[in-house]
Amino acid sequence: MARDGVELIRRMAQGDREAFAAFYDAYAALAFGLIRRVVVDADEAADVLQEVFWELWRSARSYDPARGSPEAWVTVRARSRGIDRVRSSRRREEMFATTDLPDDRADNPGARVEDRESVVGALRELPDTQRVVIELAYLKGLTQTEIATRLAQPLGTVKTRMRLGMERLRDLMGAPR
Repeated sequence: MARDGVELIRRMAQGDREAFAAFYDAYAALAFGLIRRVVVDADEAADVLQEVFWELWRSARSYDPARGSPEAWVTVRARSRGIDRVRSSRRREEMFATTDLPDDRADNPGARVEDRESVVGALRELPDTQRVVIELAYLKGLTQTEIATRLAQPLGTVKTRMRLGMERLRDLMGAPR
């Protein structure tokens, strides 16, 4: 199957949509099984699967059979994107968790609005470069890799801006480190 997969990828690199459909049919179950072990929610796993295959379609020209089989190419992407999704979800939960609020605040919709307004105000205090990466990560659910691609910035730059922005937010919000 690897030889067939290489040929499908070669055709995908030339924009052959039928080759992509055949590639998807051949490898989607493999990818989905792996993603499903990482991402608990089936709907989210299906979203990740679509993202993986969209990424494979776009990057077919860069596939090098000397570096690994089509199966390895698919599974590495699937595993990475699954882990990215779990991490992104965790970060959003941590950012907006109200479990550490006293019970009277957590159950009070007015207090939650007040807390949300405090976060929005604190975000406004950040430099634009830090605010943008935090908003893309926590509000749009993008991974740091996706943010780097979207902003055409090195991944290390995005990670640094994220770390510095989160440290500044903690200081502004009075949260313990």
